[in-house]
Amino acid sequence: MDPDKRKGKDRLSFEEMTQWSLSLERLLSSKYGIQIFQAFLKSEFSDENIEFWMVCEDYKKIRSSFRMSSRAKKIFKCYIQAEATREINIDHKTRDLIRRNVAAPTRECFNDAQRIVYNLMEKDSYPRFLRSDIYRSLLDSTSKSMM
Repeated sequence: MDPDKRKGKDRLSFEEMTQWSLSLERLLSSKYGIQIFQAFLKSEFSDENIEFWMVCEDYKKIRSSFRMSSRAKKIFKCYIQAEATREINIDHKTRDLIRRNVAAPTRECFNDAQRIVYNLMEKDSYPRFLRSDIYRSLLDSTSKSMM
């Protein structure tokens, strides 16, 4: 394949970026979208939310029960337990449920917390992202490159 054509496929397109404004789900399903959203959240000091969401997505793919148990403990320690280094904003009831779940982890043991974090991002961070300079200037530059 021609290297120039391959490069074009790896480029961020205006069409892809406009899809991001349709839903958080569309944004998070895009390789570039998730990276740019993460950079935006980092600029707002709330990137632990997207980080946790991505870690949960990876966690669900684990097949080995030993690896699942080990990873569940790491996720709990890093994001869930009180005063964790990357503590996410969840209610104590969900935190307690996860604490119990981590003792015998399943693929679903972080689902409630992941849903809470997703909803927080969808209602709070995502609308701000769509209004942000980061998104607006990228949209602007990709639309100009189409002319």
